[in-house]
Amino acid sequence: MGLFAQAVKSEPRAFALAVFAMCAAVLTANVLVQFPFTPFGLEDYLTYGAFTYPVTFLINDLTNRRLGVQRTRLVIYVGFALAVLLSILFATPRIALASGSAFLVAQLMDATVFNRLRRRAWWMPPAMAGFVSSAIDTVVFFSLAFAGTGLPWTSWALCDYAVKLAMILVFLGPYKALIARMPMWQQPATA
Repeated sequence: MGLFAQAVKSEPRAFALAVFAMCAAVLTANVLVQFPFTPFGLEDYLTYGAFTYPVTFLINDLTNRRLGVQRTRLVIYVGFALAVLLSILFATPRIALASGSAFLVAQLMDATVFNRLRRRAWWMPPAMAGFVSSAIDTVVFFSLAFAGTGLPWTSWALCDYAVKLAMILVFLGPYKALIARMPMWQQPATA
């Protein structure tokens, strides 16, 4: 039985919920990144997507904690494929391509860093994985999506990264509360 079939068969609800949540978060962010954040005169500094995309890192970390790194990578691949297809329908093709590229690289990095820090203090894996992968995501996404457009994408990128870091810290509370209520994936013992 392949890894995909195992992931779906062994924890079908958790796997399906993770894929659905990931697609919903990415699609929402891809639509909202097209709209500058106008309150307080911040349209040259932020888009609405800055506030929604960080949810993907929370989903990734919860999935990793619950299902392990291999199944998390499957969620990333499935989420990537579905989110890109949906984003093509609801966002521009350039946004969809930039988002898909950034998502794949950053989320795989997030899963890897999280997994390496898995046995550290409860807050360290999501915080460190989020800081690293958010930087990668920001650079890849904004350079592919907006370079050469005349839009203030560099200030959007810098402010977007700052918001991602703040959201990662804010999400530590819900992360701790949620992991306290879920069974944790246990890495198999090596012989």
